[in-house]
Amino acid sequence: MAKKSSIEKNKRRMKLSKQYSGRRERLLAITEDKTKSMEERFAATLKLAELPRNANPTRIRNRCEVTGRPRAVYRKLKMSRIALRELGSKGLVPGLLKSSW
Repeated sequence: MAKKSSIEKNKRRMKLSKQYSGRRERLLAITEDKTKSMEERFAATLKLAELPRNANPTRIRNRCEVTGRPRAVYRKLKMSRIALRELGSKGLVPGLLKSSW
């Protein structure tokens, strides 16, 4: 089980990222638009830098929904390999057959 603080920090980052996503996209569009003047683009870059760092979606870490483990997480299931194996062995994941030999 991961530390509670790490899980909560990641949730906070998700919330911030969602909150600032519209503003961030708008500013990024201005900075990449070559038809705008250099001053406008630079001002947009400065405004983008003023946004909280945790509002950037690249700071969000994929974590297991069950255990909070940060590594070996399947994106489709949002579950780590270890949690998937345990739940699969108990027959709690539909469509998953655990093979053993």
